[in-house]
Amino acid sequence: MSGDREVSNKKKDCGGKKKAMLAYGLIQISATVVSAISLAAIALGLCAVKQESKLFNGCVEMVIADGKTNAEAVRFCNGG
Repeated sequence: MSGDREVSNKKKDCGGKKKAMLAYGLIQISATVVSAISLAAIALGLCAVKQESKLFNGCVEMVIADGKTNAEAVRFCNGG
């Protein structure tokens, strides 16, 4: 009789461990998904910065071509 109780207790312990491992796995997968989304957002942000940089450099080149100094061109393109 006591052998049946030991087996029953071991099964209950194993069930708790299974739930804990399942929760741990779900948390790991969720963290991976959040990380992937964050990296994608950073990549999109960098693309926007690159585009803005190209526009700014084009503005500076045009103002310099009009005969102004580099400092004046940068100030103009920054809105100052």
